Amino acid sequence: VDAFNANDRELYAQAIPNARAWAFLRDTIPLLDCPDKEIEETYYFRWWTYRKAIKQTPDGFVITEFLPSVRWAGKQNTISCAAGHHLREGRWLADARYLDDYSVFWFRKGGEPRRYSFWAADSVWARYLVTGDTRLPLELLPDLIRNYEAWEKSHRDANGLYWQIDDRDGMEVSIGGSGYRATINTYMYGDALAIAQIASMAGKPEIARAFQARAAKIKELVQARLWDSEAQFFKVLPRGENARMSGARELHGLTPWYCNLPDADKSVAWKQVMDPQGFYAPFGPTTAEQRHPKFALSYAGHECQWNGPSWPFSTAVTLTGFANLLNNYTQDVVGRKDYFDLLKIYAKSHRIRRDDGTVVPWIDENLNPTNGDWISRTRLKTWKNGTWDAGMGGEERGKDYNHSTFCDLIISGLIGLRPRADETVEINPLVPVGAWDYFCLDQVRYRGRWLTLLYDKTGERYHKGKGLRVFADGKEIAAAETLTRLVAPLPVTAETFGGWKKYSGNPVMGGQYGTCFDISVLKEGDTYRMWLSWRPKKSIARVESKDGLHWSEPPQAVFGPRPETGWENDINRPCVLKREDGYHLWYTGQAKGRSWIGYATSADGVAWKRMSDKPVLSADQPWEKNIAVMCPSVLW
Repeated sequence: VDAFNANDRELYAQAIPNARAWAFLRDTIPLLDCPDKEIEETYYFRWWTYRKAIKQTPDGFVITEFLPSVRWAGKQNTISCAAGHHLREGRWLADARYLDDYSVFWFRKGGEPRRYSFWAADSVWARYLVTGDTRLPLELLPDLIRNYEAWEKSHRDANGLYWQIDDRDGMEVSIGGSGYRATINTYMYGDALAIAQIASMAGKPEIARAFQARAAKIKELVQARLWDSEAQFFKVLPRGENARMSGARELHGLTPWYCNLPDADKSVAWKQVMDPQGFYAPFGPTTAEQRHPKFALSYAGHECQWNGPSWPFSTAVTLTGFANLLNNYTQDVVGRKDYFDLLKIYAKSHRIRRDDGTVVPWIDENLNPTNGDWISRTRLKTWKNGTWDAGMGGEERGKDYNHSTFCDLIISGLIGLRPRADETVEINPLVPVGAWDYFCLDQVRYRGRWLTLLYDKTGERYHKGKGLRVFADGKEIAAAETLTRLVAPLPVTAETFGGWKKYSGNPVMGGQYGTCFDISVLKEGDTYRMWLSWRPKKSIARVESKDGLHWSEPPQAVFGPRPETGWENDINRPCVLKREDGYHLWYTGQAKGRSWIGYATSADGVAWKRMSDKPVLSADQPWEKNIAVMCPSVLW
């Protein structure tokens, strides 16, 4: 990190500047140790650049694609094109605030999730698989459904397929052009499955079934209409009657595997990634097959062309799909060595040779797949009068470009932590046998636990024994002598998603005294005083403690029911404040299936005086249905 900072000219600092990068990365990301120092350096470099894209705004944290403001961005300089990558990469951050805010931004704070293709629901679901926190997916379910239905209305034709302009896929000047593309249809398939999963989690089976049916229909249509059986590849089909399928294989034709859409017989398409006439190149993969007559590596016209150059955006999609292929399909077209080869090429591509000859880590827009030159940067730095053009994004527009993933590929692909929707850890390393003698991925925040995944061929590097091992919260939960798939139940944890740890001696009150709930606690001097709802007595009780763990027994009932008022048959849910004039209590009174809020005062917190026989707050508005107001919370 110090070297990254030293080599950097920090033009556009956002929420976490370089000066705070080391501490942020130390506390927030999974830590990698491996023998391939190019992969290891690129891993840390990509976290270092991802950190730059975190921007704090009045709408909460967002993740930006470009660091400088660009005219084609939306609110807060956000662009939905790579938002799916942002969420998949950032799901491994230990601090959930950044992507919690960012997820909400797209639907409730002025984001434009349909300006570009964006696999929104799939990304929210993929993040949930890592965090295990159901709150946000459930909260966003209505938004995700509305977003899906809006896509249906605007981009689904009568034939059931989704169309997209190549530019709105983020893929300008492509050979196949616009029409029914594997990209947008895959995203809609993935989103439909994700919404079905979230709906099931929410206890809404009818919605789940409806979206499962949508996904099944898209799968059927993509395989029937977009698969070229002669070329053995998914291609673009233009809109319109009697349209002929594109003649070009383009890398985005492998997108369906990103969401595990194709049947196994379509796996033959993957032979193109290792074919030098297909997509394989020294700094590839290319975005179009090299054998096609329209394949081009142009330094004229549009600065962002998808007719040949290598784009990290598509490389990330492809490698994610490749890992899915190796994990979820039975096929013999490609294997782990091929995956490893492409990943190493991708890592090698993260470089630039400066004018003084030094080579430093770098990520930008599009690459020349033959020599690693960042094409758009080469062109943009002399775009107008021999220098950068403010109208095109200004100086170093593409530097630290946040348009792809890399770290997620290492974690979920190469090291092989496969996120799941249950309390199970699954690891299936894609490191080829004999390629590495060791690796360790430490400080991985996964479903409320801290994981360590390590492989030590001899046992001499980490001194935890030979072979593959998985630790959760410091305890070994699975092991094998070789690199193989391991599956193990996660240990029960007392820690919550917010980082709270439950006291091992719980409960601290209740038990033999019956249900005690909805508390209000004050600390006065060296004593904690707790007022609680004591259900067996239909009253509010008071207890004291010196440490917050061991409380006086039995509870002392200090404020009981008064059935004669007609609304206080049961008293509970206290909120107690202390002011200069004494203690103040707001409480819930209940009778005949209804609830009200009352108010009382006390000089000592024990003897209470009701300030009225009537409640201070009643359910008197139509939307309150004349039933209940309850659970007061008061600030002073």
